Amino acid sequence: MLLGSHLRRLREARGITREAAGYSIRASESKISRMELGRVSFKTRDVEDLLTLYGITDEAERTSLISLAKEANVAGWWHSYSDVLPSWFPTYVGLEGAAHVIRSYEVQFVHGLLQTEAYAHAVVRRGMKGASAADVDRRVALRMERQKHLVSGRAPEFHCVLDEAALRRPYGDREVMRGQLQHLIDLSERPNVKIQVMPFSFGGHAGESGSFTILSFPESDLSDVVYLEQLTSALYLDKREDVTQYEGALKELQQDSPGPSESRDLLRGLLQLS
Repeated sequence: MLLGSHLRRLREARGITREAAGYSIRASESKISRMELGRVSFKTRDVEDLLTLYGITDEAERTSLISLAKEANVAGWWHSYSDVLPSWFPTYVGLEGAAHVIRSYEVQFVHGLLQTEAYAHAVVRRGMKGASAADVDRRVALRMERQKHLVSGRAPEFHCVLDEAALRRPYGDREVMRGQLQHLIDLSERPNVKIQVMPFSFGGHAGESGSFTILSFPESDLSDVVYLEQLTSALYLDKREDVTQYEGALKELQQDSPGPSESRDLLRGLLQLS
């Protein structure tokens, strides 16, 4: 995505159309569009030819961008789990790992970055009916690996609004749910994690369309991405008008939910009742 946005800026600065850029590398206009959105791999030769077309002659700049192209083609750590992942999910894991701000609303279950291993096992077993124990374990292992990003040296800011339904719907036995609630309380004390609970008592709210996640990136020219997971696929929305709609809904959810401190008290209350 970062390389694609660089190439788009260079092309636009020279007033070159996508069609002309595609012709220069023996490709279609749509191929250039996919490259600029970061949705296809990059051939070094294509990047070199585009840089020449865009008038980039400085050797240091060319070397930097060509190195970026090679880095972009390196498979992420999560690709080793591709045998137990739906085809659309590796893209999300890559975006999640690159994001510096993650905002989410969850209604069905606790967000994957906040799940305990026992709770994750219960969720994955429910979602992968008929899967072998080994496949379930590998999917859970991936989820635990993703969570390392949340406590790493370059951890993102993570703001999650959890519907009370996600906290009351049991996955696993009583001890699993108690452990999950305590884990949420502990994580909510981290400086980069903000958890709010949308209580049943509020009634109808802005999250009526269901769960969603908004990913923001440190590079200013990369647009935010809204991730919507469906039963057999996922949507990645990056058009400004779409992102704005979801940002508005999340802002309402944050404003209408008790604050992080009050939400922590709600979590403690649910723990005492469980």
